[in-house]
Amino acid sequence: MIKLKRYVNNPILNPIPEHNWEAKAVFNTAAIYLNDQVHLVYRAMSQDNISTFGYASSHDGINIDTRLAEPIYVPRVEEEKTKKPGGNSGCEDPRISQIGDTLYMCYTAFDGVNPTRVALTTISVEDFLKHNWNWSVPKIITPPGIDSKNSCVLPEIIDGKYYIFHRFYPCIWIDAVEDLNFGENDWVKGSAWIKPRSDKWDSRKIGIAGPPIKTDHGWLLIYHAISESDRHYRLGAVLLKLDNPTQTLARTDYYLFEPRMEFELNGQEDDVVFSCGSIVINDNLYVYYGGADKSIGLAACNFTKLVNDLIP
Repeated sequence: MIKLKRYVNNPILNPIPEHNWEAKAVFNTAAIYLNDQVHLVYRAMSQDNISTFGYASSHDGINIDTRLAEPIYVPRVEEEKTKKPGGNSGCEDPRISQIGDTLYMCYTAFDGVNPTRVALTTISVEDFLKHNWNWSVPKIITPPGIDSKNSCVLPEIIDGKYYIFHRFYPCIWIDAVEDLNFGENDWVKGSAWIKPRSDKWDSRKIGIAGPPIKTDHGWLLIYHAISESDRHYRLGAVLLKLDNPTQTLARTDYYLFEPRMEFELNGQEDDVVFSCGSIVINDNLYVYYGGADKSIGLAACNFTKLVNDLIP
């Protein structure tokens, strides 16, 4: 039974009081490995509860080398501009996938009043690495009137289709589309694909963590879930079929990680470990997570051992 182990010097990122845009909280970070560096695009919250995205990077995935003083992504469309001063709003919980020379970032758009929507934006790898933050105008890809979040694009086109993961309560959904243009009233659909299990630790609701990671045996997907019994957030894993990620090959009966440290147990939302990104370096799986919606931590395990533990 494989478990994720915390980095001894957690948390790796904390709020900075002098920066109003990230003075209240930093959490739920995307992670992408480019040019031998881990790049983190993290959710930051100001004292007036508006969420934007900040940037930090690490040469080894553990120690932060660079952290920018200004946000790299701010609310731009109506679905993420606040309509209720003082309430939570903005751009939340980014997840980044690479296909070719383009990065696809899905995130939750929230105006503080209406149900959350999923937004999709892109940037070239070249511009991202140069810190030219010319993200494309975001497209809202989920329908109005129903909370949707926890979304990413699978980092590979399979049989001419893009696979998009998202969450309509309480299940993980998946849809396959031929393009990512999303014209007017063109929404992600799909079907409820991975569901809560009434007799286990993931009994209340579930959603993806970061984008799936390709292995020789299938796509490894870390996911988060809430237990009906104690309402704590925990992390587990599934293995998906390589040529058809709608098929689940295996799923952990046990959880990989749960809140235990002070910064995970007490914060804006108590008893939470919530991940939006993982990367692999030298056969180590690094999972970046938000602790209690306040700070960012790191947990790790041997990548091969985890995959082998899942192989049917």
